[in-house]
Amino acid sequence: MRSKQSHTLSSREVHEWALDWLLEAKLLKDHGWLCTAAVVWNVVLRAAARSISVFAACRDLADGPCDQAVRNALVAGLPKTLRSLERRLNEALTKHLPRGLRRRACEVAIDWHLVPYYGQPQRSRNELYYGQPRQGTKEFHAYATACIVQYGQRYTLALTWVRRHEKTIVVLARLLDQIDQLGLKTRGLLLDRAFFNVPVIEWMQSRQQPFLMPAMFRGYKKKSHQKRKLTGLRWIKRQAAGWYSHTMKGGQRQVTLQICVTYRTRKNRKTGKRLQQKLLYGAWQMNGAPTEIRERYRTRFGIETSYRQMRQARIYTCTRDPHLRLLFVAVALLLRNLWVWIHETLLAVGSGPTLTLRLERLRFKRLLDWIASTVVALLHDGSTPYVTLDD
Repeated sequence: MRSKQSHTLSSREVHEWALDWLLEAKLLKDHGWLCTAAVVWNVVLRAAARSISVFAACRDLADGPCDQAVRNALVAGLPKTLRSLERRLNEALTKHLPRGLRRRACEVAIDWHLVPYYGQPQRSRNELYYGQPRQGTKEFHAYATACIVQYGQRYTLALTWVRRHEKTIVVLARLLDQIDQLGLKTRGLLLDRAFFNVPVIEWMQSRQQPFLMPAMFRGYKKKSHQKRKLTGLRWIKRQAAGWYSHTMKGGQRQVTLQICVTYRTRKNRKTGKRLQQKLLYGAWQMNGAPTEIRERYRTRFGIETSYRQMRQARIYTCTRDPHLRLLFVAVALLLRNLWVWIHETLLAVGSGPTLTLRLERLRFKRLLDWIASTVVALLHDGSTPYVTLDD
């Protein structure tokens, strides 16, 4: 593509890279003489860059197609099966990953991203994910992603759509299979406390997959154990910082893992006093001092950053079609991967352990502005936008 020898980076180059990454995935074909694949992707890129709907993106583009033509091209061109769609979207996300990622193992964070939904499903209620009430609804379109958490290389590696009643193990297996197809080695998985249960831990141990996640307390409440002898995690929580063995039971099954006890010091905002909080992490085949484990897990929040940036480039839509919704999420993650790739390969100083990012050179919002303005230059004749007034 381009080497660090070049001294400038233009908005047209950034737009060409984003368009090429989408075209190379071969998700769409030309739909008539006006709705070519390139034109449709340009409209989609403008909608993502402005975080607006496809309908709004088509407005004020004198040389562009109407929103219905773009929607027809998307519906007609996208793969009909979910498996084919996910495979091509993941190829688009990861096709241009740096080769150096395949030479060494990396730590990967996996999490669910829930998009609140207030409408009806397209065909079946299995299309929706049901969870705790949030933002006025219990229904969501859910997506699971896997993201590298290494500094300067926080690429999204895999994306999948999560359906209702789908077991966590099934979704994890799908994500890890996609990572294996890339030829990437995972040094460990960083998960949140929702994965702290016997079936998930047992499955990961059967795959010989190292992991690290916060321990989750279950069972009797504080008031009911005042006279009981402390056991399990509650006994471990009373111990000093270090490593302890713990056996979890779930029905007739049980698993054994290591619990790391460590501390976090924070400052009380009101009193200004320093407070110490004890943290417990469940781990398997992960080594290190307690402070190292704490700092190692903190890198997991890089995946939360990817979701925040994804929302900045996610197309707004009211469609019921889960395939289109998955596409719009994938486009947002692809633009974020492009931003990470530009910083690592072109704008960063040094390489490897000495890599230093210069994020002030190109913020993600600025990259989105570049793409939107380039699309307008291509599909608009320069005339002044207007609306027709009623008589």
